[in-house]
Amino acid sequence: MTTGSTTGSTTGRFTAAGNYPGRVSTTPPGAGDRLVRIGAIVFFVGALSTLATMAPLFLGTHPLPSIAWSLCMLMGVGFLIAAAGVIRSVRAGAAKR
Repeated sequence: MTTGSTTGSTTGRFTAAGNYPGRVSTTPPGAGDRLVRIGAIVFFVGALSTLATMAPLFLGTHPLPSIAWSLCMLMGVGFLIAAAGVIRSVRAGAAKR
């Protein structure tokens, strides 16, 4: 197995698995990580629905039904879910100390 050239290039030097010179941290997911991910997805769905409901206003077409306007509220719900996940992670980290 070759470790690369010795002319200063590091390309290809640490290509084999387990050949990294330092410690690699593989931390398990924290207490609120799943909530943050779910909150980000819900926020993204809400942002897309906001774009979809606002587009007809700028394009001069008929507005979407009220259910589409209700889906815009998912942005706030997603933000609250993600914030709850962050708070849960902080509390879990403070309990470990």
